[in-house]
Amino acid sequence: DVQLQASGGGLVQAGGSLRLSCAASGFTSDNYDIGWFRQAPGKERKGVSCINFNDGNKYDDASVKGRFAISRDKVKNIVYLQMNSLKPEDTAVYYCAAGPPGTWGPHCYGPAYKYWGKGTLVTVSS
Repeated sequence: DVQLQASGGGLVQAGGSLRLSCAASGFTSDNYDIGWFRQAPGKERKGVSCINFNDGNKYDDASVKGRFAISRDKVKNIVYLQMNSLKPEDTAVYYCAAGPPGTWGPHCYGPAYKYWGKGTLVTVSS
């Protein structure tokens, strides 16, 4: 069975950094996309940064481009989200999810993702 477990959230001051981890297991192939999504209080869930686990191609939402970096460890089966220059508007519950690879590359279209882990809360204070 496919399992995803997100961790690494916490409280950080604006301008600080955090690294989230998503431990993946149960996949029969490495040709799948893993994405980080977030849901701020009172707002819809949105894609943040996504990666194809096999070839490492990435897609970043404009709101985090240049500040966040997604990566994967193919030995440990972990996908990371390094978050730098955090802003209060980054405060949200962060989820990792997995699904079939995008036709033209990784994407952050939530409905296409089949498997979801439990979220980890990131709170950025001003």
